[in-house]
Amino acid sequence: MTIKNKVVVITGASSGIGRATAEKLAQSGAKVVIGARRVERLKEIANEFPAGQVLFQQTDVTDRESVNRLVKLATDNFERVDVLYNNAGLMPVSKMAELKVNEWERMIDVNIKGVLYGIAAVFPIMIKQKGGQIITTDSVAGHVVHPGTAVYAGTKYAIQAIMDGLRQEQVGNHIKTTMISPGVVNTELFSTISDPKQRAQTEKSEKETGLNAEDIANAVAYAIDQPANVAVNEVLLRPSSQII
Repeated sequence: MTIKNKVVVITGASSGIGRATAEKLAQSGAKVVIGARRVERLKEIANEFPAGQVLFQQTDVTDRESVNRLVKLATDNFERVDVLYNNAGLMPVSKMAELKVNEWERMIDVNIKGVLYGIAAVFPIMIKQKGGQIITTDSVAGHVVHPGTAVYAGTKYAIQAIMDGLRQEQVGNHIKTTMISPGVVNTELFSTISDPKQRAQTEKSEKETGLNAEDIANAVAYAIDQPANVAVNEVLLRPSSQII
């Protein structure tokens, strides 16, 4: 089974990479179940496709039961989950000395715990199926740290450890793991930065030099569209002009 007819659950699907991926996979014939907080945007995506192909539900990845309900929507309608794409994430970068502890906690809740809640929601299903794929949006920041990104990068390094541990543990159940690690991408991620100057600089960089969300969606589709014996464990991609 290639992308066509696979059941794919995507978090953080209302904009950017999540939205582009949902549209890309649905165009390729997948049955897509999307979640995010902005439900009106999810409805817009669903309306682009035949009734019943793209289902949506308001989802907060920091709430485990909310994530469970999204996965249940998939199993209630399609009776399986072939792919989970943990895409929801925040990037409120700041110097550690600024002590933006609330932002640190929020990143941990969304970037780490949100991923774990997704894994926990699909694990029983995929183990029973003896197969599946769990994909997570990581980052170049999961490989390189620079001033202002310490806590954000810490959440992304954590994902590296979680996903590789998951890969090793679940080989026997044929559960694949994939990390999608983009560099600069033109999305709304800059909007989570609270410092106006830093936010403006990041927005400028993303809009002038960043990859398009569709570029990342193509990488996700590539990872999914592989034979059963091939696991793409990470795709690391940057704009050709990006140094770090």
